[in-house]
Amino acid sequence: MSTDDEPFPWQSRIALLFGRGFLNLLARTWRFRVLNAEALRELRTSGRSFIFALWHGHLLPLLWHHRDQGVVVLISEHRDGEVVARAASSLGFGLIRGSTTRGAGRALISIVRVLQAGREVAITPDGPRGPAAKFAPGALVAAQRSDSFILPVVAVADRAWRLKSWDRFLIPKPFAQVTIAYGNPAKVLATSPRAAAEEASRFEELMSEALGMASA
Repeated sequence: MSTDDEPFPWQSRIALLFGRGFLNLLARTWRFRVLNAEALRELRTSGRSFIFALWHGHLLPLLWHHRDQGVVVLISEHRDGEVVARAASSLGFGLIRGSTTRGAGRALISIVRVLQAGREVAITPDGPRGPAAKFAPGALVAAQRSDSFILPVVAVADRAWRLKSWDRFLIPKPFAQVTIAYGNPAKVLATSPRAAAEEASRFEELMSEALGMASA
């Protein structure tokens, strides 16, 4: 049964309400430093379709930084994904529900259609359950099928809380400096979905390079 068929618990509704207010207050204190912004600017100016690739643990500051930009984000159909989905929607994101482990086929078709329509899609290739910082094949296959670029993007904060979760989820503290770094956009070179999945290590390296830039 999908989350669309299940009631959203009142406890989750209350958590979401307080979470939105907390995020709004907290995030407005963050100071952003953006590196290699021209990579994003050039993709948008050229009108080329692309996928934001971000690690699941960096999701919070990146959702805030890219709010109200019309980006479509892939969110898991797991119960914990419902809270993230509603929060993302309130920040102006479009939604595709699914992941590489649940609703994968339907989600992949939706991603390709959205990209072919000229919109931007954000995917956490290590989500929703990890392993952390490892590229699952979904984003690679979607990029190959739609002939789209993948744009690595990472977030680093000089002061932050880290949840004791598999992704060490990042929550920048009040008045933290948050560095957003875009890597170099790249296309999947493979000519088939099966071969596309084998390029995971190349894109993990591109993510590592962006993280090194942000951390310098």
